[in-house]
Parts: sequence; structure tokens; C-alpha cells
Amino acid sequence: MELHASRHIAADRQEVWAALNDAEVLKACIPGCEELTGSPEEGFEATVKQKVGPVKATFKGGVTLTDVVPGESYTISGEGKGGVAGFAKGGAQVRLSDHPEGGTELHYDVEAKVGGKIAQLGSRLVNSFATKMADQFFERFQNHLEGTSEEAGGEASA
Repeated sequence: MELHASRHIAADRQEVWAALNDAEVLKACIPGCEELTGSPEEGFEATVKQKVGPVKATFKGGVTLTDVVPGESYTISGEGKGGVAGFAKGGAQVRLSDHPEGGTELHYDVEAKVGGKIAQLGSRLVNSFATKMADQFFERFQNHLEGTSEEAGGEASA
């Protein structure tokens, strides 16, 4: 599964970069994330609960940042194991640039693979789920930076 998209965020590039490297911000933005510990330098450990079609799983795994160009870009890679449900692994190339109208343009290219029971659900369902997860993450991330996370945080998540 591959996804290529970008978002215009009404915040300066250094603020967006700091948030992309903040474990608390990432934890709040990752759908289903129950725990995220670590640092950008050492890598992160995460626990994420998700339901993909009829399969519910708790994924535990690690996330690392490579090819880091401070304030501009990095590659984020991770792998999670969900027991009998299978595994998910993938990564994203994230690039920041100044937006002509002010703020920051965040570009991302995501690639993900799954195996086990989840893979048996079919590529259309898995691709749809992965796209939804990426969209939710970047929507939450944008809301956090633009100061709308307080309103969104008080509502029950779907």
C-alpha cells in the first residue's frame, strides 16, 4: 500500500518539526495509541490497539527515525506485531517546506505492508484502513498545531 499526500499547516516549520519529534504529540495523534515511549535519537516503542475489519489486535513494536535533516525531513520506519492477527510494517518519508501563503507544507509518502490474518482480509480493505489511519494521524497532527485539538479531544472518538 502506498499513499502520497500533503497538508498545509498554519504553523512555522520549526514548530511543525518540533511536534514531529515529540513523543507526547505523536502519541496523541496516532489512532489507537495506548503508549509511546522513547526519543527521536533512540527510537520509540509503541502499543497501538486497532480493529481492521473483523480482526482486533494490539500491536507492539518499534519506530525509528533515519535520514534526519533537522527542520526539513526524515524517514520514519516501524514494525508492529499483533500476535495471531499478524504484523504491520512500513514507513513514511516526511518533508517540510515553507508554504507560499505562510505556514508549512508537510509532504508524506507512506508505504505499508501487513501479514498474517490481517493480510487475508484482502488488499482493498487493508489499503482503505491504512489510508484512513494516515489521514486520521495527519488530521489530528494538523489540529494539534493549529490549536483545534482541545475541541476535538473532548469528543468521543469513532
